[in-house]
Amino acid sequence: MKSSAYKAVVLGLAIGLALGIGGYTFIYAKGASYLTNDPAACANCHIMQEHYDAWVKSSHHSVATCNDCHTPPGLIPKYLTKADNGFWHSFGFTTGRYPDPLRIKPHNLKVTEKACRKCHAELSSAIEGPHRPGMETSCVRCHKDVGHPR
Repeated sequence: MKSSAYKAVVLGLAIGLALGIGGYTFIYAKGASYLTNDPAACANCHIMQEHYDAWVKSSHHSVATCNDCHTPPGLIPKYLTKADNGFWHSFGFTTGRYPDPLRIKPHNLKVTEKACRKCHAELSSAIEGPHRPGMETSCVRCHKDVGHPR
């Protein structure tokens, strides 16, 4: 009986500690802002301020938010991508272990490429003509500064 009561107290403390730390971190890091479509949320981390400022000056400012280019369509894929990126961004920014300048990861590059092709389908198909899947040219190879001009 004693050991089960002890285990319950330890479990309760562990859960309480996890919820407390998680809640504090969520509030401190403005976690709710990342659930929105507001591009200003991306500038919560100082390392992203330059990217946000560049987007404000870009031609895409009036037609696209960060989520339009950097998350896939659909509620579940969008928030899975946001959760994955959010975890690794938080980890990198907290530990100071991130590349400077920032570099897009292969998965996120594919998401961005698909977003370019979705909005500019007529133009990209006219430039490329018919190609087998996977043989398309890269939009961001030549237009890497379109959303974030420097």
